[in-house]
This record gives sequence, structure tokens and C-alpha cells, in this order.
Amino acid sequence: MSKWTQEQLAAFSTADDMRVSPFYEDGKTYGTPTWIWSVVVGDQLYVRAWNGQQSRWYQSAKQQGAGRIHLAGQDFEVAYVPVQTDDQLTAAISEAYEAKYAGSPYLPPMVAAGPISATVRIELP
Repeated sequence: MSKWTQEQLAAFSTADDMRVSPFYEDGKTYGTPTWIWSVVVGDQLYVRAWNGQQSRWYQSAKQQGAGRIHLAGQDFEVAYVPVQTDDQLTAAISEAYEAKYAGSPYLPPMVAAGPISATVRIELP
């Protein structure tokens, strides 16, 4: 498995153009791109589903485990890994959301239980 470069992580930490496209059930066709917020914690890229575990893209990402993202002006083939967060990781991801999206009226729900339960790490395959 490849890792994100420091240059990519630096670009991702400020980019606000994330689109996720998990595969459809056939495992080959990309789903409709869904705009979503992303954050970097350490050397990892994370996203949360606004509608929690019932989110369609989250269900596809969890089931298929792969697809594509668009971030920082580039497309990447990726693996979607649902995260069983511990308190420390949950807090770090929430803090990253609070720092990156401070002042947004959409922030409070993203640090609430529903989206926290639908946290996904995005990795290079």
C-alpha cells in the first residue's frame, strides 16, 4: 500500500474540493461524485458522512471498499476504510474539522455522534 506524500497531505489540509465516488455494486463503475469535507490528521486523510451511517456514499464505500476521490485538483484511486474510532482519534479528527471549517454553520453536525460513527480513512491502494 502506498502512502500519501507530505506534499499531498499539505495540499489536502487546505483543499475544499473533495468529491468521493465509491464503486457501484458492480465494483467497476464509479458512483456519482459526492462533495464532502475532508481533514488530515497525522499522515492520514479522513472524511465523515453528514447523514451518518445511512448516507448512500458511506454505504457504498463500506460495501465496495474502493473507488475514486477528487481532491486538491486531482483524481486518485483509493481504498475506503471505515474507522472504529477511539476517543483520542475521534477528538483529533473533530479538532481538525473545527480548525479547517471554523465558522461554518455546517460544522456542529459534523462533530456530532451520527457523522462520527461514519468516519472513513481514505488510503491509496
